[in-house]
Amino acid sequence: MGSFSIWHWLIVLVVVLLIFGTGKLKNMGKDLGGAVKGFKDGMREGSSDTPGTPPQVPVNPARDPNTVDVETKTRT
Repeated sequence: MGSFSIWHWLIVLVVVLLIFGTGKLKNMGKDLGGAVKGFKDGMREGSSDTPGTPPQVPVNPARDPNTVDVETKTRT
């Protein structure tokens, strides 16, 4: 009673195929594979610090020519 036999798994597989259909399961598999691949690429990209590239320097908003400094005034 504690373990499932191959027949239990086959019945579960048939029920899942009947509920979802093969097309939807195929799309879910593609989506899951794409998500895993994207995650791996992101992890690889984040950890690949090449010694020849300089580090990214954050832009100081006070010196950025595209930033508009606005002072708010309250009405009295």
